Amino acid sequence: MEAIESLPNTENQEPPGCSASNTDEPPSSAFTNSNVVTILNKQIVSRSINAKARIFRKLYYPAVNDSQWNDWRWQIANRIRTYEHLSSFIELSPDEIMALTAKQCQLPMAITPYYASLIDRNNYGDPIRRCVIPTINELHHSTGESEDPLAEDNDTPVQGLVHRYPDRVLFLATDFCSTYCRYCTRSRIVGRSNCNLSTSHWEGAIRYIAQHSEVRDVLISGGDPLTMNDSMIEYLLSRLKAIPHVEIIRIGTKVPAVLPQRITHTLVSMLRKYHPLWINIHFTHPDELTPETMKACNRLANAGIPLGSQTVLLKGINDTVETLKKLYHLLLQCRVRPYYLYQCDPIVGSAHFRTSVETGIAMIQGLRGHTTGLAIPHYVIDAPGGGGKIPLLPDYFQGIDGNTTVLKNYEHKYFYYPDTQ
Repeated sequence: MEAIESLPNTENQEPPGCSASNTDEPPSSAFTNSNVVTILNKQIVSRSINAKARIFRKLYYPAVNDSQWNDWRWQIANRIRTYEHLSSFIELSPDEIMALTAKQCQLPMAITPYYASLIDRNNYGDPIRRCVIPTINELHHSTGESEDPLAEDNDTPVQGLVHRYPDRVLFLATDFCSTYCRYCTRSRIVGRSNCNLSTSHWEGAIRYIAQHSEVRDVLISGGDPLTMNDSMIEYLLSRLKAIPHVEIIRIGTKVPAVLPQRITHTLVSMLRKYHPLWINIHFTHPDELTPETMKACNRLANAGIPLGSQTVLLKGINDTVETLKKLYHLLLQCRVRPYYLYQCDPIVGSAHFRTSVETGIAMIQGLRGHTTGLAIPHYVIDAPGGGGKIPLLPDYFQGIDGNTTVLKNYEHKYFYYPDTQ
């Protein structure tokens, strides 16, 4: 495959290489009459839009048809990025207006029309809204916060690659996301043209991996790598797959939640060629589990791609056992295994998002024993300063009494295990 010379300025243009047409309809060869094909395709596309999005589109995008709405490139090209655009369909709070008009927030705002359709436009506390619309709280710098709290820059041997753990690396393929989460760990770098990675930077990272035989696991992230076009994703996957000591490749993405239209048959057919391939999806709240999102996840799972979810614990958004349990039950129904529950990283301006650590432990305690173990993630803190992910658990292990291990279960009852020396 020929090398792609560079990624464009993705914050001001379309994502890298998104010039091909959307190919997510049944092949016409399955029919003999073109009129029948057209009718059936329109019915299929129409049924793939949830009722809330359909109402939203009718009110605010009346000239947009089903095919346009379901085209991921249209969604990205029409992202909501300005105060004027956002205020045309949402009643903004004073805190939101101040943040949007001051233009001092480090992280740019961008929301796909699809994801915007999930927002309760009259509720300032709506969980989806709070995740993507900036408020004045982002301008408050609290104690212990920093632009790079995980010290990723200290573990960056070549541009675009973080090598912290012995056998795995983080490959930052792009700085572009279709929708920016306000609590993003990499808010210092995403959405900035001077951080776009060209293939020359990819080559340096790929060469580093090839030269380090201890690297068996590559996590592709960014930005969101699934916002790149199919040919660029395949170029990267094929290069990594060709390295003999790379055993597995993982992709970190939020696309199925914010841009499910991107998970086309063509994309999935390409991805399945690069097994073992794993995908971890960033889910935040049950409201994200629409028919479109569940369809996207099932399409990936049907291709034999194991799916996991990574959820950031956020104050007033998902910090109740009931909310997390509902989210995790819905995820399991579309074959996504809850993997990590993250304590929110202390990026600058994140205090209004961060719960106490005790709250996170209480979430696990409220899930353990009260639902299937498949629905219980690891609660972790990605230690500030580069310490890596550290799991935290409620105090089930109570100590050792002689040759007996003392345990406490989810009902706070004590049990005794006869230990051996």
